[in-house]
Order: sequence, then structure tokens, then C-alpha cells
Amino acid sequence: MHADERDIDAVLVRRLVAEQFPEWGDLPIKPVPSAGTDNALYRLGEDKAVRLPRIRSAVKDVAKEHQWLPRLAPHLPLAIPQPLGKGEPAHGYPWPWSVYRWLDGENPSLGRIADPSALATRLAQFIAALHGIDPAGGPAADRGEPLEERDAPTRAAIDALQGTIDTGGVTAAWETALRAPIWPGAPVWIHGDLSPGNLLIADGQLSAVIDFGCLGLGDPACDLIIAWNLLGADMRSTFRAALDVDDATWERGRGWALSVALIQLPYYHRTNPSLAANARHVIGQVLTEHRRAA
Repeated sequence: MHADERDIDAVLVRRLVAEQFPEWGDLPIKPVPSAGTDNALYRLGEDKAVRLPRIRSAVKDVAKEHQWLPRLAPHLPLAIPQPLGKGEPAHGYPWPWSVYRWLDGENPSLGRIADPSALATRLAQFIAALHGIDPAGGPAADRGEPLEERDAPTRAAIDALQGTIDTGGVTAAWETALRAPIWPGAPVWIHGDLSPGNLLIADGQLSAVIDFGCLGLGDPACDLIIAWNLLGADMRSTFRAALDVDDATWERGRGWALSVALIQLPYYHRTNPSLAANARHVIGQVLTEHRRAA
């Protein structure tokens, strides 16, 4: 997926684990299929997972997650990854890596959610709890900046998509989002990448939120992207009501969802079909809402 991606396989993972965590060296290792873009994931035995950065830009997230996830977890109503160990570079692999507690579940998918209203409500409860945690000492998020700071890459993506989407429509929708008032408060804790691939469903209920690589302090609107990349229009209304989101924050959230999708689509359209398909879905949802409001 990336020009600078490291080659990672089960043989390498076994060597790393056996050398640095010998107590787990005999456990079976198998790759976990994922649409994730920054990390490779391997199941270790029945109750652990090994997660290794694929690209240099993801390396900083290892220390951040080990520092902050244990502090945030007690305040959240859903399970999040629990770090068990931090590995060091070895055997030609140049970066730190992690062992986590395995979390059971499956990713939700569009149109295949058993109880959409319950999922939307539990999502809102998780987001509200995260946003309400004391931000003292927290790092800046990888996302969550004012939308105007994403204007150049978003317009570049629109140019790259000429002939494949309604570029006039998405430009108008993007410019509407840019006009929304900026977040007037202090930055809050945000996940930054809420999407179907970063949620887990167990026994028909939303059970966990994973992949906190974008974690940090920023505009809470960024965490509303899930409203367009997973939730249908009816679920979206339930979600918004449960969070009690004002108009400006909702508009910025829609802008965030659109910007992320526009940038993802030309980058991943050949290398990550599921992510590209979700980006197209988001673009379609935002365009539909924008046309109705016009």
C-alpha cells in the first residue's frame, strides 16, 4: 500500500517474539486479515496480538499508545487495546512494536448491523466519555486541526478524482464545511480515526474500539466521521441526538468525513479495495445530504 512499507511476515514475528518474550515463544502465530494501512497484525495464541508498524510515520504511535491507553481505559464504556509488552528493533526490523491483549469480535459492515439504534447510542456514549476525559498533558492528535489546514490536500485529491466523482458537488460540499465556525473550546481527547475497521462487534453489540494511532487532543468534530462511514441516515439522527451536537460541530464533522474519504480514494483505490469502497460510500452520503440542503 505504501512505497516505504516494510516487509513483515509470520517468520519475522516469531523470531521477534521468541527472542524478546520467550514466555510466549511457543504460541502459534497467524496473520489477521485487515484493511488497516499503518500496521501489520498477527494473532499470538488465543489471547494476544502482535502489532508492528508498516511505515515510519506509524512508529511514534507505539510509545503513545503504551503511555496513554492504560490511563484512558478506566474512563471508557467499551474495551480498548491493552498493551502487554513493547518490543525492540531486531532481525532487520527497524522499529519498536507491541503485544496487546486480543479483543474478540468482528468489524461491523454497512447494512449488516443487527441493532443499528443500539450501536449508534453506544458509539455516542463512548465518544462522549472520551471527549470528557481530563486533557491535561495529552499530546496533539494526528487529526483534529481546523479544517482550513486540510484545504490544500483535500483540493488536490478532488483534482486527482476528476472524471471519477462529481468534483463540482464535492467542492461545494467541502466549501460549505469550511464556512462552519471553528471549535471555540479547548482541544479534547479524540480517537481521530473512528471507522468500521476500528470497531468490534461481539454477541451483536458494539464491544470495543481499536487502533488509536491518531489519538490525541483536537476538535471533537473529527470523531463524528463515523456518522458517514458507517451509520445510515436514520442511525445518523440517533447518533447526533445522543451526542447533542450543535450545527457547527456537525458541519465540521461532515467536512472531516468528506476530506478523509477524498484523500483516501485516489491513494488506496488500487491497493486497498475495501477502504476505497468505504471512501466512495462516504462521498456519496455527503453529496446526498448536501444536495438535499441546497
